[in-house]
Amino acid sequence: MDISMLNSVGSEYIKNAAVENGQISVKDNGFEGLLQSAMNMVNETSDLQNQADAAGVQFMLGYATNTHELRALQEKSEIALNYTTAVRDKMLEAYKEIMNMQI
Repeated sequence: MDISMLNSVGSEYIKNAAVENGQISVKDNGFEGLLQSAMNMVNETSDLQNQADAAGVQFMLGYATNTHELRALQEKSEIALNYTTAVRDKMLEAYKEIMNMQI
């Protein structure tokens, strides 16, 4: 098998090929898309927090005995919250930077 032709294949080439074949779409929704994505992340984080809380209550009531699952749900919830907080901080930082730009 001759692979010498693959030297010029990069991520941009692969992305363009996928767009041409209709496998992915490159649609820029601007701020609306960014805001919707952030809101979806907040909702997902909230759902994970609720699941962890419910699992904690079930464990305290004696209905669940698997501490591994409880800790996994709590850890997943904590990671999602930390990630959401980091994204929020970066968005606020970008907003402040844009507001301080002189026109």
